[in-house]
Amino acid sequence: MTERTNQFAITLAQLNPTVGDVTGNAAKARAARVRAAADGADLVVLSELFIAGYPPEDLVLKPAFQSACRSAIEELARETADGGPAVLIGTPWVEDGKLYNACALLDGGRIAAIRYKCNLPNYGVFDEKRLFARGPAAGPVTIRGIRVGVPICEDIWLEESEEYENVVECLAETGAEILVVPNGSPYARDKNDVRLSVAVARVTESGLPLIYLNEVGGQDELVFDGASFALNADLSVAAQLPAFEENITTLRWTRTDSGWRCAGPVAPLLDGDKGDYAACVLGLRDYVGKTGFPGVLLGVSGGIDSALCAAIAVDALGADRVRGVMLPFRFTAQVSLDDAAKLAVALGIRYEVLPIADAVNGFEKILSGTFAGLPRDITEENLQARARGTLLMAISNKTGAMVVTTGNKSEMSVGYATLYGDMNGGFNPIKDIYKTEVFRLSALRNSWKPDGALGPSGEVIPVNIITRPPTAELRENQTDQDSLPPYEMLDAILERLVEREQPLASIVAEGFDREVVARIDRLLNIAEYKRRQAAPGVKVTQKNFGRDRRYPITNRFRDTGKPLPEPDDALVSRASRGSAEAFEG
Repeated sequence: MTERTNQFAITLAQLNPTVGDVTGNAAKARAARVRAAADGADLVVLSELFIAGYPPEDLVLKPAFQSACRSAIEELARETADGGPAVLIGTPWVEDGKLYNACALLDGGRIAAIRYKCNLPNYGVFDEKRLFARGPAAGPVTIRGIRVGVPICEDIWLEESEEYENVVECLAETGAEILVVPNGSPYARDKNDVRLSVAVARVTESGLPLIYLNEVGGQDELVFDGASFALNADLSVAAQLPAFEENITTLRWTRTDSGWRCAGPVAPLLDGDKGDYAACVLGLRDYVGKTGFPGVLLGVSGGIDSALCAAIAVDALGADRVRGVMLPFRFTAQVSLDDAAKLAVALGIRYEVLPIADAVNGFEKILSGTFAGLPRDITEENLQARARGTLLMAISNKTGAMVVTTGNKSEMSVGYATLYGDMNGGFNPIKDIYKTEVFRLSALRNSWKPDGALGPSGEVIPVNIITRPPTAELRENQTDQDSLPPYEMLDAILERLVEREQPLASIVAEGFDREVVARIDRLLNIAEYKRRQAAPGVKVTQKNFGRDRRYPITNRFRDTGKPLPEPDDALVSRASRGSAEAFEG
């Protein structure tokens, strides 16, 4: 056996593709291959559907887009005739009239092999079954004499179901020596532990080392955190790439008596609140950058939500691309004006004060006849929010900067927001962050910032903003708790209703007040029409509003709060249970 076959160098290209930018994505792949060649690599690996950007959604059904992706892959394949590293790259692929989620092996000036994704996810944020055909399970590909198995993302997330194909088992049985898994796995809190447990299970079952290569970057609501890693066959960590940043690392594998083995770099990872904050920063940065906005602006109220969003925006884009606008009315306290100004100074952003009295009074004058004889109520409060929203959108139209929406998940859950007012904007970095976490992240940011953050270190959010009771300041002496239960209680109930889908009776059984739970459930249901019109925002929880949780707007079902009855199986005839027997009425 030659020395060459005992060594195998694989470059992991954890990169940030842009959906639809086929030329730009190909350029990134090309640059990664140049880097891999300089490292003496045999193979460079890119993530799932890299050439298209992930997830391409229905764009991938467009024949012109399919053709552009294939042409780019063919050109990259021709370039491998130079004798440099082989390339394993994700791409949509049409074969015999069917569209597949595929990985192409490019080597020796040709497309040396194609492997198709077998198991198509159709849950949560994924709906690949409506886009792609299911691929057949296939054996490993041969690269420089090494048999490499290429399961794609979901192909290692084993399900015990009739339609699931155990791709890893198939690869192990057909002679694979190492598993290379291209992924498009979006961030969610504590997701790293889940990925690692899945990989450990596949390594344990197959006895093969495994490389998990994930993309990094923001795509609309999703953030891909990278955090690629490799495991040796004995389950030891062979390498760990950093999260939330592009990284190109070459791993050098050596054949031993017990198979291939590597000892690569191990980077620390962010988790918990730090991971959530970093995801919000990356999500906003890429949304603004990939859509082409020159910068952002936001209403700065002196409250904690807008303060946190301002800090995230500065960390994402730099202070010179962030503009804060205070829009006071007669209910705005002096402390709010002072805190907003201190925030702007601490972050170093452009800041201005535009009083809205003339606009609000003008609206009320126009409506005075229509509203004659009617008492003042929330309508007049909403006029304030809508005047602010109109002014922010006017500045956006004039300057081209995108308005950042600043409502948190607690408020979006119960409809504590004004359509065409404070809900105005193009993107919301804290849309999936509950209010209690808003407080935690604000305190966290004053003592820490993620690598690559463009904002200043130290205290950037005035402590008074964090400690002061939150208020919308739409009437005298208003606080959020006038209308809502304490946020600790509210968020605990919402997490059970939204993330866990618990029945009301089980939530009450945990010790929560029945009337409060029923009221929060009602508010959650009737606010669906608002959420459907809300700006997109970063997903960080297991179930965000939008891609994860898709409820009908018109919906008369309400949980009564009574314990759920047990199904009466005696009413169901045996012949009805999936039987092929003819029905006999």
